[in-house]
Amino acid sequence: MPAAGGAVTRYLLHIDRSSSSDEMIEIPSFNAGDCYWRISCYPRGCPRLSTSTDRMSINLTLDGRVTKPIKAQVKVMITLLDQDGEPVPGYSVCTDIRDYSKVGDSYGYDDFLIHKEILESANCFTVACDVFVYRESPLSDDLRQELMDADADDVVLFQVGGETFGAHRCVLAARSPLLEAELYKGTTAGASCTQIDNMLPLVFANLLCFVYTDFLPYMAGVEEPMMAEHLLAAADRFGMEELKLVCEEKLFRELNHDTAAKILELAVRHRSSFLREACIGFLQDAPCLEAAMAMDDGLCEHVAKFYPVLLKNMWIYEEDDELAMCL
Repeated sequence: MPAAGGAVTRYLLHIDRSSSSDEMIEIPSFNAGDCYWRISCYPRGCPRLSTSTDRMSINLTLDGRVTKPIKAQVKVMITLLDQDGEPVPGYSVCTDIRDYSKVGDSYGYDDFLIHKEILESANCFTVACDVFVYRESPLSDDLRQELMDADADDVVLFQVGGETFGAHRCVLAARSPLLEAELYKGTTAGASCTQIDNMLPLVFANLLCFVYTDFLPYMAGVEEPMMAEHLLAAADRFGMEELKLVCEEKLFRELNHDTAAKILELAVRHRSSFLREACIGFLQDAPCLEAAMAMDDGLCEHVAKFYPVLLKNMWIYEEDDELAMCL
């Protein structure tokens, strides 16, 4: 097992086996272990693998970008639940641990046998999928040993918004040379710690969490996209490409007509070609552009200056719409 933290996420699939054999059920993209995944299920078995109707196929697919093969290991446990939500004895299976290294990698359980007694009792039941994500520590074995042997002289202090944080110089050097550089330009003669300006303490705390573990702390609701905005700025500032990718993915999932203007602004400010292209692709749809401009007065000026073809598309759409109303 990898020597690092992990995440477990449970999803429930409500199965109706009276549907056609080629109908696939899919759970929309979700986040586990700072990666995005999809679960797909063939309630009556995958047509290309089996003609038996007493089997079920469930697969897990990596659905988000990675800067490099991270070899996230994912374990799926499948448990049948009865009508009261309790596990049915004898109906739990566990797939082998697999390595996922690129978008589209997909593994699962293609041959989950459902006994005749279950099929005769009800066509509808629930399957619980527990997704375990384990990721290797970003620190090499040599660096971990160096940390164990390091004395207090290797620990440096940062002052952020009135709060003090400690970190190992060797870790910072390995994960963010630009952050290490702050130690030299931000420390004055005789000072005991380095001052980091224009950053909230919680943002810096989360940044250090990612530096050491490759994970961000769990955040719920509106906290996640708000923190992603701040961390995107921090990742750009300190040249942390992996953290930048994680933040880009989180903001991409929030893209809609309410947020398009803000995300486009962030993309330009923090040099995110991925988010910029995603926003432009979204705004190429004339109704989406019209709705987004209604939410942000400055978007029209920005689009007119940098992406005038989008306005042309909207004018063509409006002319076609007016023509259709006259017919």
